[in-house]
Amino acid sequence: MRLLVTRPQEDGERTAATLRSRGHAVLVAPLLRIESLAAADIGPGPFAAVLTTSANAAHALARHARIGALRGLPLYTVGQRSADAARAAGFADVHAADGDALDLVALVAGRLAGSAAPLLYLAGEDRTVDLSEELGRRCLTVRTIVVYRAVAAERFPPEAAQAIAAGELDGVLHYSRRSAAAFVRCAGAGQLRDRSLGLTHYCLSAQVATPLIEAGAATIRLAPRPVEAALIALVDG
Repeated sequence: MRLLVTRPQEDGERTAATLRSRGHAVLVAPLLRIESLAAADIGPGPFAAVLTTSANAAHALARHARIGALRGLPLYTVGQRSADAARAAGFADVHAADGDALDLVALVAGRLAGSAAPLLYLAGEDRTVDLSEELGRRCLTVRTIVVYRAVAAERFPPEAAQAIAAGELDGVLHYSRRSAAAFVRCAGAGQLRDRSLGLTHYCLSAQVATPLIEAGAATIRLAPRPVEAALIALVDG
């Protein structure tokens, strides 16, 4: 298949390599740019554990002055990709949930019930699940610190716009609601709305697909589990 990957550059290239190894033709068009906030005020602690819901948090923390003080804490994260990023940043005691934020909530609530010290959630500026609220219902205190943000593109990169206009793509992979919304916005800005929405849209979850559904995309396929392996298997199928 001829596919468009809209993830941020580093993740997009990694996904593209996997898809190409399976025989697909892939164009990477990042619609989000990740910015680390190296000056984020994390505070003195003490903390019982660190929480993340994206590999981007570990990448941002690796550039932060406080990382040395935090590496000795247990870190709980949403899935294997973000767990690998945490280990690469120097964390040794890493625990991964099954792929989404609510799985992480269940894992943390089970492992850290009764903790007196707060949990440190290193978050992105835009979040779909409020870990502080969810874990607060389970009598755990969470300090949320924004350590990165995703800046959305306003237009498709020229190569992607040309490929869509020429009918050279079959499908698009969407990994976040924010990037799906950026896709819809870029399609309108480039007068490519009909051609863009007429592609097959492979989405990591129903939540990711929401902007495409609201925009009237014709064909949307959802991964059975919110992990990349399931999404790529969906494309292969």
